[in-house]
Amino acid sequence: MRVPVLVDPAASLSAVPVRTSAPAVATTIAAVHTALPPHRYPQDDLVEPIGDLCLPPGADRALLRRLHASAGVRTRHLALPIEAHTGLGDFGQSNDAWLKVGLELGEEALTGALKKAGLDAADIDLLVCASITGVAAPSLDARLAGRIGLRPDIKRLPVFGLGCVAGAAGLARVHDYLRGHPDDTAVLLTVELCSLTLQQRDDSRANLVAGALFGDGAAALVARGSGAVGCGTTGNGATGSGTAHGGTEPEPAGPSVVATRSRLYPDTEQLLGWDIGAGGFRVVIDAAVPGVVRDHLGGHLRAFLAEHGLTVDDIGTWVCHPGGPKILSAVTDTLGLPDDALDPTWRSLASVGNMSSVSVLHILQNIRESRRPEPGTWGLLLAMGPGFCSELVLLRW
Repeated sequence: MRVPVLVDPAASLSAVPVRTSAPAVATTIAAVHTALPPHRYPQDDLVEPIGDLCLPPGADRALLRRLHASAGVRTRHLALPIEAHTGLGDFGQSNDAWLKVGLELGEEALTGALKKAGLDAADIDLLVCASITGVAAPSLDARLAGRIGLRPDIKRLPVFGLGCVAGAAGLARVHDYLRGHPDDTAVLLTVELCSLTLQQRDDSRANLVAGALFGDGAAALVARGSGAVGCGTTGNGATGSGTAHGGTEPEPAGPSVVATRSRLYPDTEQLLGWDIGAGGFRVVIDAAVPGVVRDHLGGHLRAFLAEHGLTVDDIGTWVCHPGGPKILSAVTDTLGLPDDALDPTWRSLASVGNMSSVSVLHILQNIRESRRPEPGTWGLLLAMGPGFCSELVLLRW
């Protein structure tokens, strides 16, 4: 028999225990480095070669030209010279090219980020490696281990399937790991060679949009836990990285990751991703995506900020994935942002296109190196991807 518990209404409220959350453990972003392939093209120079690849002979190219003109892209880097794409006869050849170029760019991004952070490859405790434009087993991270000198006991986590959201989600999961391992150093590596997924003789609107919007690249982000050696707090509230190996002073570190939030939107899994067949990865991009962003992003983003006593107006720096002009307009509208709030994203889109998971890291690097925000100010890194889903990362400079 259950015995009722009697509570004295006169009891002091101060005697009731108050449940409080544990203090947040910050993750310091020590460095970010982007690596781009050498084959750089003005957008106008790609229209006709991509038309030759994707359209049947004699087809009207008016839509193709409109899509390239409206994509918001001025230049892009491709993994291979554009003329080499005609030689990619099947998925195996495209995937071989992804593996070869991906390892080269991944190594460049990783070693560049470590140099900026003043660290060696042997300092890495966890390597998260994300790519959705190719597959390999052993994965890219395992193949890079011997090339750059990773420790034999390094923890590795290869990630496939997150697509454009993987830059933000990867950073969020690195933060989760470092909260539990505050003395460690973790690296997020993203490698996306989107051009190698372009489907020949596929004149679908989604394939043509992808051919007008996406670029290739890799990026690496070095993150350190709150207890990492040399990762203390400086007088201005920012967090500094350790002393560089070889006597080179590392770049100023920051921002710190304060909190993250993931969100899956119901009944939207068909909107974005791949249809995988004999030809490899055939892109799925539904026209309904901007509407989903307008309908859903604002509510849960504001709720996330409110949990930390913040509003949209408190965010001084926005690091938003460049999903395309319609996506960026939807983000701006649903959040009521000033017209210039997403300027770093628009500039990245114009200079290198949408590089899937690489893009938010490229934007973050540009912000760190060009117009570093004032210490103590807030930032938000966000991206969306297959699922359909979004990932939010609250930053403080």
